[in-house]
Amino acid sequence: VQLQASGGGLVQPGGSLRLSCAASGRIYSSSVMGWFRQAPGKEREFVARIAWGDGRTYLGDSVQGRFTISRDKTVNTVYLQMSSMRPEDTAVYYCALGIQRSADTRDYRIWGQGTLVTVSS
Repeated sequence: VQLQASGGGLVQPGGSLRLSCAASGRIYSSSVMGWFRQAPGKEREFVARIAWGDGRTYLGDSVQGRFTISRDKTVNTVYLQMSSMRPEDTAVYYCALGIQRSADTRDYRIWGQGTLVTVSS
């Protein structure tokens, strides 16, 4: 399986952006898809995850109430809808595939290439 993230760009504070992560190959129902982000000089941070099978989601504290994660099984794609964006959301966003409902990067084995999101006026 390979992951291709897209949708990054420049957005003003308070604005919205939707990221996509398209997966090639079969994704098993036991899989978990996650979004992480990494700002310059900082560690990679968990953003959100969704269980591929039952669709249950979990969001990191810093994005609760502003971001949502969803998936479309028909096109093997996971989305991260970002709203009420803040300058501190600026980072490279990565999607990843794992087998545990985890916020730990070590539990995700396949990673996309990352897409840059910049929140600035």
